Amino acid sequence: MKRTSARLADGREILYYHDDADDGADDRVDDGAEGGAGDNAEGGHHAFPDTRPLDASASVTTSEVRRDPLLGDSVVIASHRQGRTHLPPADACPLCPSTEDRASEVPAPDYEVVVFENRFPSLAGDTGRCEVVCFTPDHEASFAELDERRAALVLAAWTDRTAELAAREGVRQVYCFENRGTEIGVTLAHPHGQIYAFPFVTPRTTRMLATVAAHRARTRTGDGTHTHTHTRDGDGGVNLFEQVLAEERADGRRVVLEGEHWTAFVPYAARWPYEVHLYPHRRVPDLPALDEAARAEFPRVYLELLRRFDRLFGRADPTPYISAWHQAPTGEGRDDFALHLELFTVRRTADKLKYLAGTESGMEAFMNDVRPEDAAARLREVASR
Repeated sequence: MKRTSARLADGREILYYHDDADDGADDRVDDGAEGGAGDNAEGGHHAFPDTRPLDASASVTTSEVRRDPLLGDSVVIASHRQGRTHLPPADACPLCPSTEDRASEVPAPDYEVVVFENRFPSLAGDTGRCEVVCFTPDHEASFAELDERRAALVLAAWTDRTAELAAREGVRQVYCFENRGTEIGVTLAHPHGQIYAFPFVTPRTTRMLATVAAHRARTRTGDGTHTHTHTRDGDGGVNLFEQVLAEERADGRRVVLEGEHWTAFVPYAARWPYEVHLYPHRRVPDLPALDEAARAEFPRVYLELLRRFDRLFGRADPTPYISAWHQAPTGEGRDDFALHLELFTVRRTADKLKYLAGTESGMEAFMNDVRPEDAAARLREVASR
């Protein structure tokens, strides 16, 4: 992988990722001047300046993090995002490469994978950072249509950004994700994802870690159930992530896809009509900790999952989904966490969506319309032939 760093006209960072398969190099050409791509010729065809008359002061955000006194959750207030770009036509897409007639967020006329600071971030400065990840220059494509080589490059970009952002002062957790489809709330149709560097540990991760810690404590003292069937960390109890994965693989009814290094399954208590969790067999805290074998197998497994999602309902249009990497916090709880990806759709039938209505939105009590075992069977049924 080769990475070239530059600055957009308003000072935001942009990173071009290139699959340099010929020499297998992992090179970084960084810290270009504002509006350009630096002085190093290794930037190649990516060394194109941002010619837009952007004002750096216009990029200042008003984000603040407030803590809910009753729940203890952190809530981000980002009122400046009300004016962000919303579903522009394809010929005005800010994520397509720039042309002679139109400058976009990506100054280069072509790219493989590109990452840049969000122009309308929910988090910035002391409150964190938000980045956009463009998977392909093809506006009409999707992640599922990428080849394995490009998917591997996206994984390399996610890994690189996770490592760099997690090392920043004040960052507590890094979250890589993709929203696809207007049904999800996507405001730009171009195939892309996002990366958030949170200044706090997210509520969902906090709850997971509390449950995992309690389970380890129970199994350490002998009060937990089924401890004889699971690996114990010396006398330190059982890791709940490892137990869940082992039980799902042993049961098999909800397993959707299994490789040598990854297993995908519908969780026992799935919240969404079609929801799949993808785990590496070797527990690691985050993407940088994956070994080469797991990295090599991931593109094939993940692309197959996405393609199955697109076949679920027999529709001509793609299935809307959220794909979310759950990674360990940068501090406390890191040793107990297990990297995994959660993929789910809000579509429950070919012509019906799952809305988060009164019970879900009001009380956080999920009601699932599809039995998890049936969802898993359907996802196996639509496997590639």
